[in-house]
Amino acid sequence: MKLKKIMAFAVSIILSMGILSACGSSDIESKTESSAAESSQAESEQAMPIRDISSWELVKEMKIGWNLGNTLDATGAEGLNAETSWGNVTTCVEMVTLLKNTGFNVLRVPVSWDKHMDENYNIDAQWLARVKEVVDYGIDNGMYVILNTHHEEWYFPNEENKEQDIEQLTALWSQIAETFKNYDEHLIFEGLNEPRLRDTANEWNGGTDEARQICNEYAKAFYNTVRNSGGNNAKRHLMITGYAASSQKSCLEAIDLSEFDDKVIVSVHAYLPYSFALDTKGTDKFEENTSAVEIDTLFQNLDDLFLSKEIPVIIGEFGSVNKDNLDQRIACAEYYLNQAEYYGVPCIWWDNGATVGSGENFGLMDRTYFTWNFQELVDVLIEKTK
Repeated sequence: MKLKKIMAFAVSIILSMGILSACGSSDIESKTESSAAESSQAESEQAMPIRDISSWELVKEMKIGWNLGNTLDATGAEGLNAETSWGNVTTCVEMVTLLKNTGFNVLRVPVSWDKHMDENYNIDAQWLARVKEVVDYGIDNGMYVILNTHHEEWYFPNEENKEQDIEQLTALWSQIAETFKNYDEHLIFEGLNEPRLRDTANEWNGGTDEARQICNEYAKAFYNTVRNSGGNNAKRHLMITGYAASSQKSCLEAIDLSEFDDKVIVSVHAYLPYSFALDTKGTDKFEENTSAVEIDTLFQNLDDLFLSKEIPVIIGEFGSVNKDNLDQRIACAEYYLNQAEYYGVPCIWWDNGATVGSGENFGLMDRTYFTWNFQELVDVLIEKTK
């Protein structure tokens, strides 16, 4: 027994060294320096062929997705160190290969840009190159990749801040659009994450009429910037976000798509039922006869407002926190995804890498060993969306 233990320990060290070699920060820095140098050649790169199809058609090809949460969106450090500043390891291609081999075909890459921009809104070249590298992990695996702007503290939807917000939003998306203009329809842009009145009484309660309308102005600025940026961006599929990406009917009703083409998708976040799925102090039980009402209402509203008019919707964030209730989480996921499949709405699980403790533990992937925690739950996500 002792010899077996020693051998197992030695193997684990070797594996760990391999993981560090694959994902180590020094390796990432050398790659991003090379990528940054190559980014100047973007204009000379040949554009990938892009299909001229509507978003309604495109979304039908999307099954189930996974969020690379608390990673490129983390804001706890400067420069490339931001990626691991909230406790997750450096992103590797092996993680995305695991997604692909498991059956996920959508990768959402949340990115926070604010700390990586100078006073003139120029994005740091190394950061942009690192984002491109991670996006390419998904593209090279044949996945759909959604790229967004995530924990941005500079936009605040009121009249006082609107003009400067739109100026910075336009500058930011001009650079992102230029960098990725040659990509085909597998790359989707999502203009904003959860634009809202931060730290106010209305933050998560539907905002105000003014805030909801200003979110529409943000969306138009994002749309126009990308559409006019050249390359394949004239046909790029764009996700449009209402106030706080909220699933509340008042926020959904306020979304204005009247000036857009047929290559737009409504972005919604819906951790439902709330007490079970998101509230860490809420219930750990999913009772289909009562808990399912919130889920049913969501999809009925989405159908009434968008789907019945062939306007596609993607639920960019969903999931349930771990409360040591795996069977209940499985029951919720089954019900949720049955409804999503019936209405034709792809859903993307929010994975922040956390699995234990008192916080929002949405983690499914073991990003160090490229395996799944809660395998039975992952199996349900894949089985319900085949």
